[in-house]
Amino acid sequence: MKHLHIYTKEDLLSVVRIRRFETKLGERMQVAKHPNDVLASIQSSSAKYVVVGVPEEIGVKANSGQGGAHTAWVPFLDSFLNLQSNDFLGGEEVLLLGHFNFDEVARLIEENAHDYEERLDAFRHAVNTIDDAVEQVVQIITQCKKIPIVIGGGHNNAYPCIKGAAKGWHKAGSIPLAQINVVNLDAHADYRPMEGRHSGNAFRYAEEDGYLSKYCVIGLHENYIPQNSWIDLVNNPFMDCITYEDIFVHEKRTWLQAIAHANGFTQDTVCGIEIDLDAIQNTLSSAMSPSGVSVAQARQFVHFSAADHNVAYLHISEGIVQRADGLHDGSTGKLISYLVADFIKAMTIE
Repeated sequence: MKHLHIYTKEDLLSVVRIRRFETKLGERMQVAKHPNDVLASIQSSSAKYVVVGVPEEIGVKANSGQGGAHTAWVPFLDSFLNLQSNDFLGGEEVLLLGHFNFDEVARLIEENAHDYEERLDAFRHAVNTIDDAVEQVVQIITQCKKIPIVIGGGHNNAYPCIKGAAKGWHKAGSIPLAQINVVNLDAHADYRPMEGRHSGNAFRYAEEDGYLSKYCVIGLHENYIPQNSWIDLVNNPFMDCITYEDIFVHEKRTWLQAIAHANGFTQDTVCGIEIDLDAIQNTLSSAMSPSGVSVAQARQFVHFSAADHNVAYLHISEGIVQRADGLHDGSTGKLISYLVADFIKAMTIE
């Protein structure tokens, strides 16, 4: 499959730090049994969750954002594969499929675009290539009735996650129509106009193309909502949002009440769970902010959303370890591994 690098057991073990008397997650995790046939590999696996990386910054640059969203995947793997395999999380329930590589696409744009506008147009055109590749894999995973865990990359990848999951769960017979709901922890609605694909309009494209039924964004920052997007959101009965200010400044709801409201709004069919790491205070991302939810609150969002929904997929986006402007945070990969572990644990609670 083009752009997708499939992992072997040797790839996993090369990352795992083996220690006597201990077992790490990467030692127990499954890999593709048929590297040249993704569908057969997923069908034949007993794993419930399939992890795939989309380490790209093309969608963020197409939205005029700070580059670096491609840098979190390897640090995430280093942390996640070295978690302890124990009664809380074993590892055998996870298949680590691999990651996409769009470096050549990005390189061609950087080398051949002559000015800012030409580069912006080229990045937005290239996002369509990413959309097609990610959608195909997410659809294969979901039609096999397994749950994709997609680690980005920019939030542009919400669109192929939604589209692929809607098609896959419909093909699997789990939903009557190829439409799903989404709940999103995000400082931004990512509901900008359809001006060409980028990280700021994934949910608009998903809705306009008919794959997104209900959408609720929680933690939205009032200072960063374009007025046209706000009007469209509040006037659409299938859209809902709870601002950060309403929770933590005006105290209209507690944090757990806000999560319960969002989950209640999106519970009537299978639901994708989205996390943009720019919603978490001081977490390195393209739109890093000193104001946001805490790591503990983000973990609660993951836990309760996973436990309360018939989950379509999990997508964690916008995390950065090394940003284009020089900022660095080596803990981002570990943060993502906490969120993924919380998700799987919540899904396995009896």
